[in-house]
Amino acid sequence: MKDEEVSKTNTFQHLYKKLEVPAKTVLIREGEVAKHTYYIESGCVRIWFNHDGKDITLNFFFEGDGVSSIESFRDGVPSPYNVETLEPTTLYSIDKENFNLLKEQSPAYKKRIEEETFKQLFMYEKLFLSLIRDSAETRYKELIINRPEIIKRVPQHYIATYLGITPVSLSRIRNGL
Repeated sequence: MKDEEVSKTNTFQHLYKKLEVPAKTVLIREGEVAKHTYYIESGCVRIWFNHDGKDITLNFFFEGDGVSSIESFRDGVPSPYNVETLEPTTLYSIDKENFNLLKEQSPAYKKRIEEETFKQLFMYEKLFLSLIRDSAETRYKELIINRPEIIKRVPQHYIATYLGITPVSLSRIRNGL
């Protein structure tokens, strides 16, 4: 759901809590149950997990994106990853009870959630296939074309883990282009 759509949902606006958080704020911790889902008005959020002492980035979210640990939020299971702001970020937060109430009372909202869920699923499918099929250089070139906001706003070491490579490899790729 886009941020302007959240604010335009006047009938349900009282269900959201607007938050202004600094960079490096962990919204959901790996291993904890997600109690809220968030809609980004401004800023950047990263989801990542720890693997043998290294943090591995799964995705980045920007203005107009919804973000949470979906399975954790929906099913009440521990989150497999962290959700953390990379920049000072303004968010709309909604808890599970109000989220479910809104889905039940607004078919348009329910449809928007379904569309956003499929959009994310398709993006993860493409990323998964790319990690198997494409070279790191190809993945980086695709990132430049398809998600330039990541290149402009995200530190290189996070981009490297997102692409499944080391920061040194990313530096070589960038220097070779």
